[in-house]
Amino acid sequence: MEVTLLGTGAPLGLPRPDCPCAACAVALGEDARAATAVLVDGTLLLDLTPGVAFAAARAGHSLGGVRQVLLSHPHDGPPVEVPAGLPQPGRVPDGRELALLTGHRVRAVAMDAPGTGYAVTGPNGQRLLYLPPGGAPAGLEANGSVESYDMVLADVVGRPDALAKLRAVGALGPTTDVVAVHLDHDVPPGAEVRRRLAAAGARAVPDGSTLTVGVYEDVPDVPRRTLVLGGARSGKSVEAERRLEAFPDVLYVATGGTRSGDTEWASRVAAHQERRPGSWRTAETCDLVPLLKEEGAPLLIDCLSLWLTDAMDSVGAWDDAVWADGGERALRERVRELTSAVRAARRTVVAVSNEVGSGIVPATASGRRYRDELGRLNAGFGAECEAVVLVVAGQAVVLRG
Repeated sequence: MEVTLLGTGAPLGLPRPDCPCAACAVALGEDARAATAVLVDGTLLLDLTPGVAFAAARAGHSLGGVRQVLLSHPHDGPPVEVPAGLPQPGRVPDGRELALLTGHRVRAVAMDAPGTGYAVTGPNGQRLLYLPPGGAPAGLEANGSVESYDMVLADVVGRPDALAKLRAVGALGPTTDVVAVHLDHDVPPGAEVRRRLAAAGARAVPDGSTLTVGVYEDVPDVPRRTLVLGGARSGKSVEAERRLEAFPDVLYVATGGTRSGDTEWASRVAAHQERRPGSWRTAETCDLVPLLKEEGAPLLIDCLSLWLTDAMDSVGAWDDAVWADGGERALRERVRELTSAVRAARRTVVAVSNEVGSGIVPATASGRRYRDELGRLNAGFGAECEAVVLVVAGQAVVLRG
């Protein structure tokens, strides 16, 4: 089964008409995208968009063989005038299946937002899932009998949780080719959108690309261990969360705990909680080594800076005499145990830490001690990670991976 992506952009395209934003300003060449429309084996057209006939011609295809046009967007009628020779667009009711004379079967997938998803099975059994913009499948159940799709076309940037839902039930497996469509101006095109997609195990292709469903594509593996560094309010926690929002059942490890009576701290905690997907679990602990040794769902640790504060408290690091009389050695052992656990970890781990070594030298000995030890911890932890990212002003700079 061959799929030609006549467009891969959001309904208004990319760049958006008359939009002055930075993402639209640099959406040129291969990064310019028409509204998403998909041609399957030259016979089935998913979504009718402006200029679709010209887009097909540019890709070396004709729409003369199209026997069925299906709409996925929330509206009831076609968004544009139907070109001569094309059948009138329609929509399959949720849960119903349409059998085409070409041997394709199309089943409508219920969504959690307005619109219709389509599961297409080719004559030879290949399975394709196409999701509308802003939607994720609804009513999925992890019953152990779900067959994974060979290819998924979805709004990966706008609804990464759609991939999490598919992964949770086994509908998205390690060999599924996930291709991002409905790409909008939320993320600057080019390197940044490719980096975001790779973190979700997905990729983007230029308009006009023809892909073969079921053929393995070498998409970059999601790093098993990632360290995200950054200063205060740099966006490092958002970056870390974004790297796992396409995966189900993430365990969020909050090392800061709760602070009774501290309203400012409570508001920080609440902001983090509101951003997390509802399927994530939370553990408030600084006992990281056992979690790293266990196999299981992805682990998000936020943050190593507070873990270090707890570790330094436990060894008496703030007392010079205690520090000299074994406290320093005890902390080094705690850090060694942590980095050894990271090295041996088999589960996906994303850890957040503060980068404090580039600013003003602390005025106190304890402040300098903490700064130095955090630098050592970051260096040791980062050495065991496939990916290390520094977040500055909300922008992620890849240091490794």
